[in-house]
Amino acid sequence: MAIARNETSPLFADSAFGTLKLIVYLTVAIVMMIADHRGGYIARVRAGLSAVIEPVYRIAALPALIGNDARIVLTDRSKLVEQNADLGRRLMLAEATLNRYASVQEQNQRLQRLLDVQRSLGLGAQLARLVEVDPGPFHRRIVLNVGSDDRVGVGQAVIDATGVMGEIVETLPHTSTVMLITNPSQAIPVAIERTGLRTIARGGSGGGDTLELPTIPISADVKVGDRLITSGLGGVYPAGFPVGEIRTISNDATGLFAAAVAIPSASLDRSGEVLVLHEIIDSIGPPDLAAPYGPPADLAGDGTTTVKVPKP
Repeated sequence: MAIARNETSPLFADSAFGTLKLIVYLTVAIVMMIADHRGGYIARVRAGLSAVIEPVYRIAALPALIGNDARIVLTDRSKLVEQNADLGRRLMLAEATLNRYASVQEQNQRLQRLLDVQRSLGLGAQLARLVEVDPGPFHRRIVLNVGSDDRVGVGQAVIDATGVMGEIVETLPHTSTVMLITNPSQAIPVAIERTGLRTIARGGSGGGDTLELPTIPISADVKVGDRLITSGLGGVYPAGFPVGEIRTISNDATGLFAAAVAIPSASLDRSGEVLVLHEIIDSIGPPDLAAPYGPPADLAGDGTTTVKVPKP
């Protein structure tokens, strides 16, 4: 089957006009190549066309660039969120560790103060730790981790590094209950350090951490800021321990006595370690025998008598 001639291809037509057009096209092409080789006109034209077409390329590539940037932003955001969470955990751990160090340092300072107090006492002192606190405003009791098995008994005084805390009122084999001096039912014989005036301090009736001195003579020399110490009366609290400091003074309802309010010296709501006091019992019996005296045994010959202390 013969292939039909394409009548629409004028460039390669069999006519003379088609051959002439081909010669013209070739001539123009050769002229343009020579001109471009010598003057570089085609490069300048191509640069101008590229400047016109470049915005079109950029607009066409913009969706891909936006998608790539968005993917990078999301990836960086997830990494930043993860790093931020990790840094937050590390910061919390560092803060907890720092707080723990501060707590241990504070505890060491409290124990050092208690140790200094224990060394300065002429009494026996036993270290104890608080295990429970009664939060009631009128009970004002604490529980220690020592009891009757630790030779702790009812009536022993309890102090911290700054003052008197209270008295043991109940003991169990491994724990003991202490009634604080601010308990309304607690009374402690005290003396004003500046003047030596003896009186009684009771737990505040308002339920706070205060002491009340309701029976001070109206003519007594008492001032705000006077320090209260134990007087040694009553047989529970040894003399000379800080009890509190007077903050206010006023007349009672009868006008016969002055009533004062004091704050305790002990850190009743902050102390974690305390000392339980007990008397040191002196040994009973005759003194030890004196060492024998006389000339040395190697110098004593026949007829020499060594003098010794007769045995009782």
